[in-house]
Amino acid sequence: MVKVREGARSGAWVIGGVIGLAVLYVIGVFVFGGAGWITAPFRGEADKRENTVGSGEFRQTAYEEFFDLCEAVQNAEGTIQVLQEERKAASEARTAVIDQSITALKATRIESVNAYNSKAAQEHRAPFRDKNLPYRLDTTAERTTCTN
Repeated sequence: MVKVREGARSGAWVIGGVIGLAVLYVIGVFVFGGAGWITAPFRGEADKRENTVGSGEFRQTAYEEFFDLCEAVQNAEGTIQVLQEERKAASEARTAVIDQSITALKATRIESVNAYNSKAAQEHRAPFRDKNLPYRLDTTAERTTCTN
């Protein structure tokens, strides 16, 4: 019976030693950066969101970018309108130049509208479109209103 107790005691020490080593290993993993490796997927998404969306500089730039793009569309429309008015009384040579300018401005306007719509559709930029700006701009509209 004494040998059985000694065997049980030895087994308990072995099991306790294994558990102790496992606990030391887990503590070592957390102390030396293993916890960072384990939680990286969760922290990575949070860090990415905080670095991009939470950045004050990014937020300000995104607001300004939407206003600038909408303003570029309106500027092109205004210039097209002025050129069309000038065309009515222009000479034949000037009419050809005005037509070329209008064509170029229409292309520039479409590019600005497409850039605005593309950025408004991006998940990380869309929240920073000002509430007074339209969600999308229309490439076929004659006049764009940048405030609702």
